[in-house]
Amino acid sequence: MKIDLALKEEFRHARTRIESYGIRVYIGDVKDPNTGIFDGSEIGIDWANDLDMSLFVLVHLFGHTVQWNTVPSYRTIDQRVKPGAPPAVIDEARVYEQNASRYGLQLLHEAGVRDRDQWISDWWGSDWKYLSTYYETGKLPAWNDCRSTGHGRIEPLAIPTFTPRRYYTRYAF
Repeated sequence: MKIDLALKEEFRHARTRIESYGIRVYIGDVKDPNTGIFDGSEIGIDWANDLDMSLFVLVHLFGHTVQWNTVPSYRTIDQRVKPGAPPAVIDEARVYEQNASRYGLQLLHEAGVRDRDQWISDWWGSDWKYLSTYYETGKLPAWNDCRSTGHGRIEPLAIPTFTPRRYYTRYAF
């Protein structure tokens, strides 16, 4: 199997930048079928992910870490957003998820990675297709059925000052 060395280097730069915010990053075994885990102070990436998935999960969970440490209501959003939730709650979840990717894009830029804007936009669009399908049907779709390209570009979102704090463990798809 051929390893994309540029992608590996981008992952390393992103990880270093995340750690500069005081957040521990590790690669290990994450409970199947999840791809990552976070708690407000550390991010775990499943060792079995491919590198492309690992980079997205890393920067997206960084975005959620920022949110959890700056917007207390986001720490409980998963208790409100479920299949059959009111449209306003589903929209809150959409904004939460999109902004996590926007913080991730800002982090990539801070790490010197400036050519992943469309890439993260497509990952965000695919992630939302996956989640919104679940919210509509109550069933998790196959990830490959949701993976898509050509989504509208998201813009970076300035990362506010925050202090990482441990809350509770949450898994990523």
